Formats: sequence, structure tokens, C-alpha cells
Amino acid sequence: MIKLGINIDHVATLRQARGGKEPNVVEAARAVKKAKADGVTVHLREDRRHIQDADVTAIKQKIKIPLNLEMSLNAGIVAIVLEIQPEKACLVPERREERTTEGGLNVVGDKARIKQVVEALKGKGITVSLFIEPDLAAVEAARETGAQFVELHTGAYANAFATDDAALWKKELIRLHNAAQEAHQKGLGINAGHGLNYENVEQIVKIPHIEELNIGHSIISRAVFCGLDKAVKEMKKLMELHTPSGSA
Repeated sequence: MIKLGINIDHVATLRQARGGKEPNVVEAARAVKKAKADGVTVHLREDRRHIQDADVTAIKQKIKIPLNLEMSLNAGIVAIVLEIQPEKACLVPERREERTTEGGLNVVGDKARIKQVVEALKGKGITVSLFIEPDLAAVEAARETGAQFVELHTGAYANAFATDDAALWKKELIRLHNAAQEAHQKGLGINAGHGLNYENVEQIVKIPHIEELNIGHSIISRAVFCGLDKAVKEMKKLMELHTPSGSA
């Protein structure tokens, strides 16, 4: 079955809105583990708008669950990740003015720099993925950096799905299918994420070769009404229901 990683950044967003310690990010990671999620994802942004250094360290030390740390290419961030040594790291683009990550890495244009960071992370035993657009040139460039995985950016698909324009979201879905197939043929593992929710995830889990989805905002949003345990379990149930046998 396709694995589910839960991004808990917005638990920290709520805490940072007022300061203090509530809601507790480590407790959120513990709840995610109890709900049988396959991993926890956090993004240590350069501006520390939500997740803080201490959060990452505490999750790594206290919660026995695979930690996927989203990170930019910033030298200071790279140094922190090399010290903490999460199980996984996902290289993502980052701009201060964006509300959330708005696109994939420019792997083709920044390949040399990315390759250096990938080699450093792999040297610490960290599994590395690159957050990319579902683009064949980006897949090939990702392979050339030495990354073990790509994480396909599903944002364009999710935005199209929200418009109810079936022709548009199906076009984006084809792009994702093609990119996943290309990555698989090149020996890369495939994850996917961004903008996925309880309505649009059905089509994504049908894409062959995807190993893991990383989902955050929609699960944290639902947890406001039903609790984190139930929100995670509902998403896992949906994924299991719609994943074709042997698709991953």
C-alpha cells in the first residue's frame, strides 16, 4: 500500500500565532504515530514561520517514527539537517513572500548546487528526495543529481480539481502519470504531495509506482473538527480503498 506521511507544520502555525507552547508539535507527532501514519513531515523554513529548530530535534529524539524534513538549499539549513540527521530530507524551493511552497525545484537550472547538497545528505545516511514539477526534464535532472526519490508536486492538479473543470484536472493527472512512469524507468522512487485532500486523493493513489503521499493542511483542518487520530485514519482508509492492487 502507498504510505502516508503527515505534515504537521500547521500545528506549529497555530502555536506561533499566539506564542507559547500550545498546540504542542511533539504531541501532534505522537498522535500521528498512534493513528498509524507512516511518517511525519515538517518544513524548517529559513524564516522559522512555523516549525522551529527545537521542534525538529524533539521529534527526532522523542518520537520513533520516520522523520521527513523539508528544506531549502540554504547553507545554514543544510548544516542543521546534517546535524539532526532525519531519516529523510526533501529539497524544496523557498521564497519568503509565499504562503506555501508554490512550485517545484529548478533542478535543470540549479543542478550542480543541488547535487552538492544531495551528496552531503546521502553521506550522513539520509534518504533524499527532490520536490519537482511533473516534468520529464526535471525527472532526468533529478536522476543526475543522485537523489534517490522525487516528490511530484500535485499542486496544479489540486487547483484544477477545485475548479470542477474535469478536462483540466485530467490533463494535470496525465502529466503526473507520465512523470511517475519516467521516474520509475530511471530508477527513482516516487512520492507525491501538495494540495491533496479527502476529495482529490482518489485519483492520485491510482498512479502506478507512487510509494508515499505527504499530506498536511487538509488533515490538520479536518482534525479541528474530529481530532487528529480520526483525521489521519480517514485519509488512510480512503487511500487504501482506492489504491489498485500492486500499483506501487
